[in-house]
Amino acid sequence: MKYLRFITIFFLCPFSFHIQAEESPKHYYTSIPGVEAKVLIKTAKSWNGSTLPSYGDGQPEITIIRYRFAPGATIPMHMHPDINAGVLLTGQLKVTTKSGETITIKAGEPLVELFKEWHYGSNPGQDTADLIIVYAGNEGTPLVIRE
Repeated sequence: MKYLRFITIFFLCPFSFHIQAEESPKHYYTSIPGVEAKVLIKTAKSWNGSTLPSYGDGQPEITIIRYRFAPGATIPMHMHPDINAGVLLTGQLKVTTKSGETITIKAGEPLVELFKEWHYGSNPGQDTADLIIVYAGNEGTPLVIRE
């Protein structure tokens, strides 16, 4: 019986801590009337499961770019030397790695891009794909390196 009690406590304690953590303030301005905040994604991994690296040294620099891809448009094989993530506002995008892994994202979905992995993107849909990407890097580092 003592053993069963230990097992029960062992499994319930982490759950209760999780509940307490979830009930703490979230700093997303959700308590202000007229303001809605929804976390679209919060992760330490890119879309294919690769762990994101630690940030490098130097002066941090944030870049936000809005891309529009016409139906059928394809961007060539490239990689990103900085971490970046975005949200597809309209349309759809297909991203394919050099090894053949793919993901298709649709309007409203977030994407954490690949870091230093070769890939290309295309718009397989009938509508323009409208994408906003935020790059978190350092001054002097290019956003994209083409193959």
